[in-house]
Amino acid sequence: MADFFDSYRGTFVPETERTTDVRNSKAASFGSRKAELDQLLEKAIEQYQIRDYPSALKTFRHVLFGYREVHDLQGEGMTLSGMGLTFYALGQYQEAIAHSYQALAMARQTMDRRTERQALGNLGNAYRHLNNFEKAIEYKGQTLVVAREIQDRRGEMAALNNLGMVYKAMGDCEQAIAYYEQSLRLAKELHDLQVEGQVLRNLGNAYHALENGQKTVECYEQLLEIARQQSDLSTEGQILKNLASACYSLGDCNKAITYHQLRLAIARTLRDRRNEDQALESLGVIYDAMGDYAKAIECYEQRLAIAQSAQDKDLEQQLLTSLRNVCYAVGDYARANSY
Repeated sequence: MADFFDSYRGTFVPETERTTDVRNSKAASFGSRKAELDQLLEKAIEQYQIRDYPSALKTFRHVLFGYREVHDLQGEGMTLSGMGLTFYALGQYQEAIAHSYQALAMARQTMDRRTERQALGNLGNAYRHLNNFEKAIEYKGQTLVVAREIQDRRGEMAALNNLGMVYKAMGDCEQAIAYYEQSLRLAKELHDLQVEGQVLRNLGNAYHALENGQKTVECYEQLLEIARQQSDLSTEGQILKNLASACYSLGDCNKAITYHQLRLAIARTLRDRRNEDQALESLGVIYDAMGDYAKAIECYEQRLAIAQSAQDKDLEQQLLTSLRNVCYAVGDYARANSY
């Protein structure tokens, strides 16, 4: 199962363990009840992976009942862990914690270290979202220890990133950056662009919080290269927006303009009128601040066309006022009166 990032939270959730990965030493015929339950557990994991959480929970519950019937403690622990992850994904953190505690107890009883790592990680993530940072650090620290003991480099990478998330939430950006940097090194060693991209995003946000504009730009420029390698125009456009803002805050107007123009081109390619308007708005502000009123007027006029096309009367009136003001500022009264 592919790993994935929770794009809204910045949290890295490592893969749920496949039954075939950790239970292949258990002798069972294909038609046995345990083999049937293992297959159903695989199905639940797949439903979770495609984010069909209601179906995943339904399947997990069925499998859990079955494992309890046949007294399969390891299967029960894996199922409870999967349920904990699903509840976490749904934002039901108390349920995630309750199921993960049960999974942790089962995993330790059966010496299932990977499920132990997974349950500990989910506990740490859930406690972070409940702002219980002390417990989040406690369980994330245990996750990191277990991941290193079993040489689970992906689990280690996740634990380091998520520890960074905890410290960032606490306002300790320096410590967060230290953990992000370690996670980033592992992501690069494992050639995992998706994880590398998310860690870079988290790292850039931490540097931004410290008002370290140069480091923020460096992180986002690396992130931009990853988005281009993955041919993800939508993500590329968002990164360009952040890059332009960071460059502008550093006083590098020319670079900010370059990034906004690239963002504008992507918005037009995607026929994304909202981002097209926003890019033109940002360009207009920069040109105005630089005293390049001719180009500022061009941006306002292009925004005006978008507003008229969308029949947005309020924005249209706002832009006409802005155009008149700029024209008056440069002494072009005839053009001002045309608006």
